[in-house]
Amino acid sequence: MSWSTLIWACLIGTAPTFISATLAVAALPSYVLQFAPLSHLYSNETYFPTDVADHLTHVQPEINMSAIADSVTFSTISSLASDVYLTSKDDIENLPSWPNGVKPDTTGLTSAPATIIAVQKPGGIVDAFYFYFYSYNYCSGANVRYLAQYLDIQFGDHVGDWEHSMVRFVNGVPQDIYLSAHDGGFAYTYGALPSQGGRAVTYVANGTHANYATPGKHQHDLPLLDDYTDAGPLWDVTLNFRGYWFDNSTQTFTVANGANVGGEEEASEGVGWLEFAGHWGDQQYDLLFEGQYCVTATECKYVDGPTGPIAKNLGRTAVCQNESSCTVQTSV
Repeated sequence: MSWSTLIWACLIGTAPTFISATLAVAALPSYVLQFAPLSHLYSNETYFPTDVADHLTHVQPEINMSAIADSVTFSTISSLASDVYLTSKDDIENLPSWPNGVKPDTTGLTSAPATIIAVQKPGGIVDAFYFYFYSYNYCSGANVRYLAQYLDIQFGDHVGDWEHSMVRFVNGVPQDIYLSAHDGGFAYTYGALPSQGGRAVTYVANGTHANYATPGKHQHDLPLLDDYTDAGPLWDVTLNFRGYWFDNSTQTFTVANGANVGGEEEASEGVGWLEFAGHWGDQQYDLLFEGQYCVTATECKYVDGPTGPIAKNLGRTAVCQNESSCTVQTSV
């Protein structure tokens, strides 16, 4: 260890961790973990959090439903273009077990690491993004309204599912919080949400994994669906996570401190996987695929898998991902 590395490690107040033999890693600020949201999954959830490392072992990169390689790894994913879909090697209609993920235990720990990304911005702002990954979005876990339920129609399912919450800190104090839900989300002042030990408490919808501030019924983005949340299993992301910094000016990621499995593995995995701008699941199946059907041109049983963290407007100025329409609510 060089003297400069040792001095830098002392200045940031953490034991030296390394990307390489000479580069120290800046730890995430303590307040990012101190005020990390606590999430309640739905009591009858089937598709739990998944480790992205495990997900990669079950998919292959495809373009226009044709494989361009038979596997993808942390070292190869950054070379893939934005039109690539990480497609399941298994027929989803056969209900393979790997998309079920890992249910948290009674302490809130799951072996599937979350992903925490901090972004430093002008005015003493640090936006902390808490990303939640699931290998499958079971949109039919939501309640189908009106005639669709009698016709046994389900739609909106997809392989791969990225959702997130974001806490905006100003000079180390939590000011606002954003909860993603499908293609949109909701922003609140931090104090508006119920809390436990100073940490905001959120609720994750059954199957769809949209994030909400309260338990109960919520209108889904799709017109025939309602999401449902309750105080099911607790997920505490601070117990197992990969941690990173994102520099918005250069659009680059660097490794920060993590915890548990995520902290042990992130340095060797690198940051290239966060730069992948393609889709983390299958391309929407055509109508010849077994089990596929559509109720409109865009509302089908199986739809495109989602894009990852790089596509979630990490450099946003407003609290919301969609900055053109952003209201920060003061109550839930």
